[in-house]
Order: sequence, then C-alpha cells, then structure tokens
Amino acid sequence: MIVKAKLYISLLLLVTVLAIGIIGFIIISNDTLVDAVYMTIITMSTVGFGTLHELNQTEKIFTIILIILSIAVYGYSVTALTEYLAKDNFFQLLKYKKMQQKIQKLKNHTVVCGYGRNGRQAVVRLKKFNMPYVVIEKNKELLEELDRNNILYIEGDATGDEALEKAALENAKSLITALPSDADNLFVVLSARQINKDFTIISRASNESSCSKLMIAGATNIIMPDKIGGEHMASLVVTPDLVEFVEKLTITEECSTNLEEIAINDLPSEFLDKTILDLDVRR
Repeated sequence: MIVKAKLYISLLLLVTVLAIGIIGFIIISNDTLVDAVYMTIITMSTVGFGTLHELNQTEKIFTIILIILSIAVYGYSVTALTEYLAKDNFFQLLKYKKMQQKIQKLKNHTVVCGYGRNGRQAVVRLKKFNMPYVVIEKNKELLEELDRNNILYIEGDATGDEALEKAALENAKSLITALPSDADNLFVVLSARQINKDFTIISRASNESSCSKLMIAGATNIIMPDKIGGEHMASLVVTPDLVEFVEKLTITEECSTNLEEIAINDLPSEFLDKTILDLDVRR
C-alpha cells in the first residue's frame, strides 16, 4: 500500500507542477491558456523547442524554478515506479496472468491438487506421456519450484471452488487430488464433482475409513500409497521377477517402452476379433 501511495503522490506532484507552470506563465507572461500549456510542457519535458517570445528576467527565473521542480518530481516518480515494479513483483504477476489465460484454454487436461510427494510423481508420469496438466498448490516454496520448471499452476487452496474453476475444471478430463489430509481430499472431490459431473476423479487416502466417504462424494478411484507400498514390497518377495518386469514397463525409467491403453474403437476394423498372434504386429 505504501508503494502504491508513492505512485499516487508522484502523479499528484506532476499535476501540481503542471498547474503551477500554466498559472505562472499566464500571470507572469500574460500568455493565453494554450500558450501557457505549450510553454509548461516544453519546459517540463526539456525537449528544447524555442520559446514563443523573448523571456524577461522574471520569466527566466520562473522557468529555471519550473525546470528544477520538474527534474525533482521526475526523479521521485522514477524511484516510486521502480520500487513498485520490484517490490510488488509486477513482472511475475504479469507472467502469472498470461499463464492463467493459457490454462483457461486447456481441454481434456488433468488437474493435480497438491505438489507433494504423490502429486509430484503424478506430474512426472503425465509429462512422460505428454498429457496436458495443471497443478493447484498454495505452498510458496513448491510454487517457486513449479515456476522454475515451467509447469502450469494455480496458486490457491484446492479445497475452494475458486482455485478449481481457475484450473478450467469444466473442460478437464480428470482430476488427481493428492493432498496429505483425507478431509481436504474429500472437500476437493465434493467440489470437483459439482463442477464436472462426468470426468474421472482419483483421490489419495491415508485411512481405510475414508475410502467409502470419498467414493460416496464422487471419487472414481481411490489410492492408498501406504497400502500399495506394503503390497508392492510383499510382491517383490512372492513374485520378484514378475514385479520387476512390470515395474520396468510401467514405473521405472530404465525401459524405453511404456504400456499404453488403446481403446478398441480406435483400432482399424481388420484388427477386431483377432489375437495378437494373428495380427502379426512385428511385421
């Protein structure tokens, strides 16, 4: 507020000096209003145009004073403007506004709520498959990380409707809510389902008791990271070779091949009702 006040003061000072110049030239030089405005503008701007008439001693002194006042006001104004641009992160705000406009144009994208451990991994996976996405986060440090990595994001609380609407949720294909609190994830699911009734909602949960509530609220799938982690470790004991093979195809970065889902409707008609052997896909 103080910085903005300085800008308003700068504007007021400029108008004041302009008024002093106009009134002064009218009184001292008996100029018309137009001539007085002309003389004041060329004096304040120091553009170097000639005067309308030969100045007497009094007019010269007044002009010198007007030039000094103008330079002082310009200096104050430049300082106030520079402070405003730097302190209020003007360019950062401009960049964020452009990013919001880009987000509003997204279609069939995924909204990721929370950029913690689970949210970050979801983003990595979406990026690997070149799927459009936008992250909703309120933590300042995480927002700086998103900004450094040129990731589209909305700064705000994902449990509120405003942040979800800014993420163009009505045009989204899916939503992943990976907030640490089950209660917060429940709020997100409820709000998101009200905005978009047809898209996929995947929610993180920490407790078994939260799963049924999330399903009732509108979640399509519920993931419990701790449970999946424990089951995965046990599977590495029971069927290690199978798990490692699937991991290489779906999780780790070691393999250049990814498993992808292809809808039957997307296949050519000659591929239908045939086995993989009959298709001879290696040909």
